[in-house]
Amino acid sequence: GETHLVQGGPGTGKTTIGLQFLLQGAAAGEKVLFITFAQTASVLRKIAASHGWSLDGVDIEELTSIDAGHDKAEQTLFHTADVELGETTDAIFAAVERIKPDRVVLDSVKSIRLLADTPLRYHRQLLIMRHFFAGRACTVLLLDGDEPDMALEDLSHGVIELERRAPEYGNVRRRLSVSKMRGMTFHGGYHNFRIRTGGLEVFPRLEPNGNDGHAEWQTMKSGVSGLDALLGGGLEEGTACLIVGPTGTGKTSVATLYAYEAAKRGERAAIFSFDERPETFFMRSEGLGMDVRPLVEQGLITLKSISTSELSPGEFSQIVREAVEEDQAKVVLMDSLTGYFHSMPQEESLLSQMHDLLTYMSQQGVLSILVVAQHGLIGQGIQGPLDVSYMSDSVVLLRHFEAGGAVRKAISVIKKRHGAHETTIRELKFAPGGIAVGEPIKDFSGVLSGMPTFQGQVGR
Repeated sequence: GETHLVQGGPGTGKTTIGLQFLLQGAAAGEKVLFITFAQTASVLRKIAASHGWSLDGVDIEELTSIDAGHDKAEQTLFHTADVELGETTDAIFAAVERIKPDRVVLDSVKSIRLLADTPLRYHRQLLIMRHFFAGRACTVLLLDGDEPDMALEDLSHGVIELERRAPEYGNVRRRLSVSKMRGMTFHGGYHNFRIRTGGLEVFPRLEPNGNDGHAEWQTMKSGVSGLDALLGGGLEEGTACLIVGPTGTGKTSVATLYAYEAAKRGERAAIFSFDERPETFFMRSEGLGMDVRPLVEQGLITLKSISTSELSPGEFSQIVREAVEEDQAKVVLMDSLTGYFHSMPQEESLLSQMHDLLTYMSQQGVLSILVVAQHGLIGQGIQGPLDVSYMSDSVVLLRHFEAGGAVRKAISVIKKRHGAHETTIRELKFAPGGIAVGEPIKDFSGVLSGMPTFQGQVGR
């Protein structure tokens, strides 16, 4: 029986959310009423049809549009002319008395504001309307534009703000925030949403629950003994591992080992690829002895190719959350964060959102593996495009190095919070049928600087 306000500019989904609100009530057996200044009944039915909805259970009280450019005496009401604000309000009240709805949507408050002409009269009319609806136990959704209206916000029990943003490239991004909701706690801040066929789909911002969550720290192995030795036995579930290095060093292949081994044990894994087509991923993995395709077909590995031009950060977090909660994934691989971050330069809070996502997965006992590509190939020109090492429990560094007239690969572990790890640098070898980590390389220095120097003999 309260009055709530939904604010937003054109195209943010105000009418759609109003229709969804009424249709939910109609489905529950309630009487519902849509009072419209802004849209005709035929337009509302077209909007509903685009979502696959029928408005058969929705009463529509259609009022003609108001031309703000005319003299205030020229305001009109459906089937009438030259009516004043009082008569317009009486028509609204009459429709409510006739239908006795449980839910009402009024689209839009701007029409009442134009009719009132003065702030005093407008504020008084809002009070009258609020008391009228409250006295009849109607839950009301008022739709309004994005212009600030403190009087309306003060009188509303709850306020929801909708926004629409067009990035330089890619699909339109929409988000909402609940700025007010009296008498209850609510999830504040911005939440991404999408308008799909079927209505609004909201992706609540991921908010870790604040407790320590998972605390068993069981070790997950890669299946490559040398890599497990480097990491002091393996990676612990509930931790985040960053695999970083320039292109061509084998970051994705090393990360895939953990998803592959988990699936072979009967556990589930999820791989989110931002840079690579599934078929390319299958071919490379099979060439290294990891027959991933049947595990994907069995549902043990979920492989998703992510188009960041179409996806908002909130929607991606929701997809990961579904993989964890619904598919019970114990390993989540994101390849690569470089592509993810570069595709959303206008999203200022990406690092904070990624931190919350990793905290959530840690609490769920999920091993998170993050792949980050560095600029450059060999030498001191190698640079990292972003620093997420502070979010990670383990950091595995891959590098190219030159020896004996050949370009080789080196692997080292430079950080591991949960337990000891080797500080040696080993050679990483890729061959048909498998991945191998060699013995410690003792004749090189400067590998962590990005320019290793060969100082001894390497057997061939």
